[in-house]
Amino acid sequence: MARSQFRMFRSVVPGIEAVAADSNQSFARHTHEQFGIGLVSSGAQKSLSGRGMVEAGAGDIITVNPNEVHDGSPIGEGRSWRILYFDPEMIAANVSEITEGRRSAVEIPHPVLHDKAIAAHFEAAFGLVTSSGEPRMQHEEAILEIVARVVAEVLPNEGQVGPQSISTAQEMIDCDPTAAICLSDLARASRLSRFQVLRGFAKATGLTPHAYLVQRRIHLARRLIAGGAPLAEAALASGFVDQSHMTRVFVRKYGVSPRAYANAVA
Repeated sequence: MARSQFRMFRSVVPGIEAVAADSNQSFARHTHEQFGIGLVSSGAQKSLSGRGMVEAGAGDIITVNPNEVHDGSPIGEGRSWRILYFDPEMIAANVSEITEGRRSAVEIPHPVLHDKAIAAHFEAAFGLVTSSGEPRMQHEEAILEIVARVVAEVLPNEGQVGPQSISTAQEMIDCDPTAAICLSDLARASRLSRFQVLRGFAKATGLTPHAYLVQRRIHLARRLIAGGAPLAEAALASGFVDQSHMTRVFVRKYGVSPRAYANAVA
């Protein structure tokens, strides 16, 4: 029995479209105007690509270049996948930044990637692009990482980033962790590219800028709760969207809920 279900999500990032599909149908040769980076969720498929016939199964990253002729047929009962379509201008701008201006016109070299780390980055990027939150630092990080790992093969020398530049970015977060800071803000302050900040910050601190910002916010929330602040008030005062967001982060970090912590230190 033929099955072909497609769902298009509302994307919070301009220049990116997000689609989820579950189908056992074969698709004729066609092209897209955009770059496509996707993840096979279940099942398997075979398809024509710019590199010939390829096969992809659950957990594999699948890609397509703009105007690249491709098709797709299920292997077995069918397959499901999710995919992000990037406007070429967005990819070109990100690759130019990642390679420090050495490249902008690119072609994804591999139609299928068997890489769990890239699959994890795709999961994060898809979730953020289709979330209801405002695109800020975490969105920028996720998009830069997936583009860097899938598209760009020549990356800049990360050792060229000076420690003072990263300290400037770190101090910007430390001065006011409640501020709505994005990766572009850190890049301007430290006079680096967003990609240099992302990779240099992680190398220097062991955390991405967004992860570091969240840690600073949860430390502030803990101090406020210990001082007797109501939980909802502590959440907003420490920069979280709401109390439930603070609670999720608090439990992940401390192993107990903010309410349990508040009762213990009262």
